[in-house]
Amino acid sequence: MLETTKPSLHMSRVFDAPRRLVFAAFTKPEHLAKWFGPEGFTMPSCELDLRPGGVFRFVFRGPDGNDYPFDGEFREVVGEERLVYTGVIHGGVEVRTTLTFTERGDGKTTLTVDQVYSHESDATRGAPEGWKQTLDHLEAFLARS
Repeated sequence: MLETTKPSLHMSRVFDAPRRLVFAAFTKPEHLAKWFGPEGFTMPSCELDLRPGGVFRFVFRGPDGNDYPFDGEFREVVGEERLVYTGVIHGGVEVRTTLTFTERGDGKTTLTVDQVYSHESDATRGAPEGWKQTLDHLEAFLARS
């Protein structure tokens, strides 16, 4: 029997900020809407209910002027340590995202992003670059905070 694996993404980045600030940037709509998304995208609508079973609704506006909604559900919320959420991205791809926030002894935070996709698509192939740009925006946001 042939075993198949689902497409996935794994990346991490160290931020020069304490974990509580990095976590807040992801979990407070007024912060998240200012930086989340790849280059050229804005987030005109950001709602989230941060608890297991709570839902979130984002609308991203692309450089083409089109809106791209993304709705999902939080599966785990572990203090300021981990968020797990699921959703469906453009093209009907189901995605499970795990964000891990690890505080270092030097006051910095390591953020690890793990995603597993139901199937490969243009969106999943673009995810590594999209996350890189998104984390660049987070870094700039934290530097201003």
